[in-house]
Amino acid sequence: MSRIAEEVVSVSPARKRRDQEDRKRMQYRRAIEEFSERRRLQLEILDYPDLIAANYLLVSALHQRS
Repeated sequence: MSRIAEEVVSVSPARKRRDQEDRKRMQYRRAIEEFSERRRLQLEILDYPDLIAANYLLVSALHQRS
C-alpha cells in the first residue's frame, strides 16, 4: 500500500474531529471578515451620497433598456 493511502486509512477519529472543528472555525472567521469588509465599504459609500444617487440612476436606466 502506498504511503499516502496508509495515511488516509490511519486518520484517527480525534484528528477528524479536530479537522472538522478547524473548518468550522475558519468558516466562522471568514464570515466575520466578510461582514467587517461589507460594513467598512458601506461606511465608505455613505460618505458620498451623491454617488449613491448617481449609481441608482445608472442601474435603473440599464434595467429599463433590458
